[in-house]
Amino acid sequence: MTPGPEPYSGDGTETGRDMAGFGTKGLGPTRRVALTLIGAGALALTGGASVRAATDENEVLTEAKVLRDPDTPVAGNPNGNVTIVEWSDYNCPYCRKLEPELRQVVQDDGKVRLVMKDWPILGPVSVTAARTALAAKFQDKYHQAHDAMMGVSSRLTESRINELLAAAGVDMDRLKRDLASRGSDIDALLKRNNEQAEAFGFRGTPAFIVGKYRVPGVLSMAEFEQVIADARKAKMN
Repeated sequence: MTPGPEPYSGDGTETGRDMAGFGTKGLGPTRRVALTLIGAGALALTGGASVRAATDENEVLTEAKVLRDPDTPVAGNPNGNVTIVEWSDYNCPYCRKLEPELRQVVQDDGKVRLVMKDWPILGPVSVTAARTALAAKFQDKYHQAHDAMMGVSSRLTESRINELLAAAGVDMDRLKRDLASRGSDIDALLKRNNEQAEAFGFRGTPAFIVGKYRVPGVLSMAEFEQVIADARKAKMN
């Protein structure tokens, strides 16, 4: 997979929201940052971008590919009226810290669909962790694998990954077979995830799309609740 951008520092300086993405309709400034609406096309590109670059963005940042990729695991309410898309890395301490709070917000709300995009940008072990979790999906154990690796506080190693997944009930023999037979499909999904994250301009993990808001950083539970509410309002407009 093409390496991702430099990881988000986690100090809160990048935290903010844009409605930036599938289109060009803009909204006025609100709270800390200006919002740019996700519509049906690509992100607005910086000055001097080529026509080919714009075409590439249109192909990468479609609602179907970002929100409805059939290979991407989904949690929460699959029929929810707001979608959160999360790009995360299993070795990212900020992703781990945020995980229980995000899940609590999704559970409490009851009408949020959570799309989980593995984006392993913190080294080879992160790639191994993401590939392993996605291979577990073929035995319906993705969420068990995800939760096991997000639930630890120390940096992962390949041996630790195997221990965690086995303890979570993953059939490790089947996992190896699925990695061998479906490895190209897994790598293609990770490539799509990376291309989308880079096209959105995300600098590291965690990063989110909430409804039609781009959230490049960490939010508190209260802030997630607010941006979900804002996303519902934007959907009605």
